[in-house]
Amino acid sequence: MLACDARAQALGVRPGIGLVAAWALAPRLYVRQRDEAAERAALEGIAAWACRFTPYVSLEPPQGVLMEIEDSLRLYHGLDALTGLMRDGLEEMGYSTTLAVAPAARGAWWLALAGCEQSITDLATLETALAALPVAAVCLDQDAHGFLRSVGVATVGELLALPREGVGRRLGRALLESLERASGRMPEPRTMFVPPTRFSAKLELYGEVEHAEGVLFAARRLLVQLEGVLAARQAGVRRFCLVLLHRAAPAHVVEVGLASPGRATDRFMQLLREKLSTIALSRPVEAIRIEATAFEPLHGRTVGLFRDVHAEREDWVRLIERLQARLGGDAVHGLGVLAEHRPERAWRALDADEQPLREEARAGARPLWLIEPPRRLQEADGVPHDDGRLELLVGPERIESGWWDGGEVARDYFIARAPSSALLWIFRERGGSWYLHGLFA
Repeated sequence: MLACDARAQALGVRPGIGLVAAWALAPRLYVRQRDEAAERAALEGIAAWACRFTPYVSLEPPQGVLMEIEDSLRLYHGLDALTGLMRDGLEEMGYSTTLAVAPAARGAWWLALAGCEQSITDLATLETALAALPVAAVCLDQDAHGFLRSVGVATVGELLALPREGVGRRLGRALLESLERASGRMPEPRTMFVPPTRFSAKLELYGEVEHAEGVLFAARRLLVQLEGVLAARQAGVRRFCLVLLHRAAPAHVVEVGLASPGRATDRFMQLLREKLSTIALSRPVEAIRIEATAFEPLHGRTVGLFRDVHAEREDWVRLIERLQARLGGDAVHGLGVLAEHRPERAWRALDADEQPLREEARAGARPLWLIEPPRRLQEADGVPHDDGRLELLVGPERIESGWWDGGEVARDYFIARAPSSALLWIFRERGGSWYLHGLFA
């Protein structure tokens, strides 16, 4: 069992010190009212992130998270590697932590709460380590702590040496049960935390930021948390939002789209950087929020010995989503054909990872490049001109359609050769003018 005592990085002030004395020691100290709801949200965020390592995660409010990691050690190549990953991730999210490992959940929590970063594997060693802890670290009731101090009990070991019946009558059975559970002599059922099916996390900035790129560092802390939640859910997202919060103005929502489901922080950051580079803020940002709702299943993929088609396709998808982040989603997309005779309506936009349907086949010769709107051509003696006389090679192909939707057309299409030898796709309206509609490659 691993216990994590996570605290936001902040200035520690000795208990009982007044604000005047605190300001004398730290003139730039910023004092805020305690927000228990925000503390709870932060703790749940850490727990959701921790579920990527093990499904057995429980909360120990207001600052503790407990994890059953025995079954995860082999997957993460041992205890040192696993705790290293946890420590690095928590630091990226802006938390300073104390990690302790013990065969009993409450014992690991007491070690972490006392600031003892130990890895204990047997109950005998755990009992010895607990005996050395100060009683103030495990007895949070002020009246009970005051009584123990008055009778000269300073450590857990000295508390355990007292008669159990007397301790129970004087301090209550709950303390005795906690001692039994911490030492592993009594089981402790815990309620497991379930990671959420949607993500929303807020972070207040240390100071107001006037440039959109300036929020990237803070956004990474939340994106690391998002990656952990998605990994715990074995899911990915195609879209997430960065909400920029201002002091006295409506929030600015920045939508970031992915060409395929993903959950990697580096990928999120790359796209967010591209998106923010195109934004100019009208007001300073004082806080940010990351939101993601539509989770999609995303399972891991075994990496091949040699570079395979999946890796090449992933590179192509990453290029597309970077272009979409910079140019806009509507500017970069694939093309698929539709069963429609009118050329300008015979296509549809495709997502980056979407394949055209096999039945989307087109009949007849069609140019690669359509000109929209069609460009009118000059005409002499009934023959079209475009910087010279055009030679009609193939045609006519009659296209007459659209009377039912208000877009009726009646055209005769030809393939023509220009004086430059380029092949053009032209049409003549029924009883009307000539137009250039496409160019063949």
